[in-house]
Amino acid sequence: MNRAIPLYKPTGAALRQRSGNNPMEVILHVGAHRTATTSFQHYLRAYEPRISATRTAFWGPHRTRKGMFAGLFPDARKVNAKTSPDRVRGRLSVQMARTASNGAERLLITDENMIGTSRHCVRTGLLFPAVGDRMARYGAAFDARVGRVVLSIRSPDSWWASAIAYAVSRGHGVPDQAKLDRIAQMRRTWRDVITDLACAMRGVDICIAPFEEWSGKPDAFLGAATGITAPKDTDDRWLNRAPDLAALRVLLAGRGERPDLLPQGTGRWLPFNDQQTADMRETYADDMFWLAAGADGLARLTPNPARTRAGPSQPTGDMREGHHHDSRYRKMAQSG
Repeated sequence: MNRAIPLYKPTGAALRQRSGNNPMEVILHVGAHRTATTSFQHYLRAYEPRISATRTAFWGPHRTRKGMFAGLFPDARKVNAKTSPDRVRGRLSVQMARTASNGAERLLITDENMIGTSRHCVRTGLLFPAVGDRMARYGAAFDARVGRVVLSIRSPDSWWASAIAYAVSRGHGVPDQAKLDRIAQMRRTWRDVITDLACAMRGVDICIAPFEEWSGKPDAFLGAATGITAPKDTDDRWLNRAPDLAALRVLLAGRGERPDLLPQGTGRWLPFNDQQTADMRETYADDMFWLAAGADGLARLTPNPARTRAGPSQPTGDMREGHHHDSRYRKMAQSG
């Protein structure tokens, strides 16, 4: 694989990093959920020694969800010095200094919970409504050391289908038709999410990677996100995928709920009708046009130059469950 072309000219925090005030570049990969984040993180762990050899360190959910950000979000039950935002800032400073002292020139932090959870989106019927508040808190915690934020987006018809199926598998009730109609007609799109993110992380380069172009290519994605020559991935990965209709019926029956709330048939659950799907894809096309036109200077679209066309689906391969620790660490205080 050829060395990836840098995605941006350094500004703000990135420029300070390049000029020597903070020699280790910090890159945040913030998801979104349901865009192959688990597969990407699995790839990083599998190739950690070879990635480290490029002077690139990474922190994934196995590290970030073990108290690293405890205290970043208000929790009336845990108000003390150990959980204050200042304590979070100090904790991060110490750990980043330790990582830099081990020879890392860049640090990739990947955790899709930074912008919120897909289950919260399903509960509210909104697309990451708290992303601005959340990322402003993370930005303050990193004390302006972040040079780049990478966000993956996905066509809303398939994103919401995956998010809803995943939420139901984790205990959420099957949404009724009225809620599905509200989601399909929702005016909040990826453009709004990106705008909120850019406003919260001023001076940081915001890179947007379409799921349809980068899925199944974790090595190419790493190269584009960091600029390194990433080790080629030799495994097909499709981890933490949304369960299909048959699996969801089994889960609902096991919880004593009604499997007949789901539509007849097999395969992937497609909760939206043809007109709703067409409308949602049209809003995505509008968002993509906005990004391709420069996104008002707020973000940069990062198309995959190696992809000649968007793939119809993820590759076949390992379909095991994703993060085994999600249920243990999902109680991290958060505003969304």
